Amino acid sequence: MSSIKNPILDKGINLTRRRFVQGVAMGSVFAGMGLGTRSLMAAALKHEEVQTLRGTDFNLTISEQAVNFTGAPRIGTTVNGSLPAPILRWREGDTVTLRVTNLLRETSSIHWHGLILPSAMDGVPGISNGFNGIQPGTTFTYRFPVTQSGTYWYHSHSGFQEQTGLYGSIVIDPREPGPVAFDRDYVVMLSDWTDEDPTDVYRKLKKLSHYYNFNERTHADLMQEIKAKGLSATWNDRKMWNQMRMSQRDLSDVTGYTYTFLMNGRTPADGWMGLFKKGEKVRLRFINGSAMTFFDVRIPGLKMTVVEADGQNIEPVSVDEFRIGVAETYDVIVEPKDDRAYTVFAQDIARSGYARGTLTPNPGLTAPVPGLDPVPNLAHGDMGMNMMDHGQHQMADGKTMLGMDHGQHQMADGKTMPGMDHGQHQMADGKTMP
Repeated sequence: MSSIKNPILDKGINLTRRRFVQGVAMGSVFAGMGLGTRSLMAAALKHEEVQTLRGTDFNLTISEQAVNFTGAPRIGTTVNGSLPAPILRWREGDTVTLRVTNLLRETSSIHWHGLILPSAMDGVPGISNGFNGIQPGTTFTYRFPVTQSGTYWYHSHSGFQEQTGLYGSIVIDPREPGPVAFDRDYVVMLSDWTDEDPTDVYRKLKKLSHYYNFNERTHADLMQEIKAKGLSATWNDRKMWNQMRMSQRDLSDVTGYTYTFLMNGRTPADGWMGLFKKGEKVRLRFINGSAMTFFDVRIPGLKMTVVEADGQNIEPVSVDEFRIGVAETYDVIVEPKDDRAYTVFAQDIARSGYARGTLTPNPGLTAPVPGLDPVPNLAHGDMGMNMMDHGQHQMADGKTMLGMDHGQHQMADGKTMPGMDHGQHQMADGKTMP
């Protein structure tokens, strides 16, 4: 591991997230940094398109940079100045080399989520064989063969760096032509952003697990349930949940109260855009790179054919909507038959907000944005009561999609936060997708 100087750190300027959260004005912080840093700030504020890097040899630099998703400037953790990090495009069978330089003041890391590779290259400090993270001011070289194809992603496994922006997409093209033909190919990275310091979010949740949940059931809900099911059935149902000390509205630990939901790094106000020509087959590679959020995804007016789950080709399944858990990836094919725009709508499971994009034949065309659906009540399957790892989430046509283990994240003191296996997501006819 080699060492490199950080020009920002050498000037003695500490650009931490907390300083901005505590109210330090942007002008005063950047005043002494020179034109180069001010240009970085301007680039961040423009929300430029995510860069795609192709080939077998890559140089990635982890650093802090000014971002602004809500009207309030904050500090994000970026790769090559980008949030999300650049899309990495590889080819099955190649060997890739990635030199990752850490310009942060703390240890960092990159984990290649879902990839089969040597343990020492997996990028999880304290767990991957011999890997203790990338120390400040040093460069670590990842080198490994690419033995698979599909849609994956990468992210930090150090502290809360993933929550502050250190995540990106990986697309691995198959050595031989795949089973699905398409004319256009887009990555759709879903994520969540908070202006709060993630350590503050974590502290609040440790004190009160439903701190951000404003969807608890009310007296009005009780009256409606009694009217629909009768007093006895309602009483027994409520009694059971209370005895388990569980809530049917325990939908998401963190909600839109603090989160802004992003699609390819763009807020709902901006929106991501993908172009198409009428009659084309468009492949959308959905990745849930969020910290806490499950999304329900639909494109009003278009059927979606799911062709890949977590990087694995599957028997195609036609759906109107699907649920994507944290760390999962689903590839879908859509075929717009009309010369008009369509909204890509991804609402969070708690119905507290959404991310959105537009598929359009013309940059000047937009489509209506749907309203949020009613807040759902969880069933036993959703709460993991059916012997599944994370339960099943019922969707429009009933088939289930296998989830992935989101693993463990190492904190600054070397301890780990256990991850969750996000289990199976059911789509309405009860079948499962392998």
